[in-house]
Amino acid sequence: MATATQPPQLIDKGAVNPVIVKLSRQSRSKIKQLLRGQGTLMSEVQAAIGELKASGTVTADAQPVIVVVREKPRGLSLFS
Repeated sequence: MATATQPPQLIDKGAVNPVIVKLSRQSRSKIKQLLRGQGTLMSEVQAAIGELKASGTVTADAQPVIVVVREKPRGLSLFS
């Protein structure tokens, strides 16, 4: 599930604040698809941005998007 937030106003009023979309831990293949602009994660990001635009939280011309994703661990390690 994606969580989109608008960070606090740290930049001057003329600049555009970035939109940060935080995704939970994901598999390597899903992250690779996201980097290519495809897959279910890309759909989640687009839906989150669409919700923010529809609610008026961000303007329709907002462009910067930062996506934060953590990769799932590959498997159990015997040495950790």
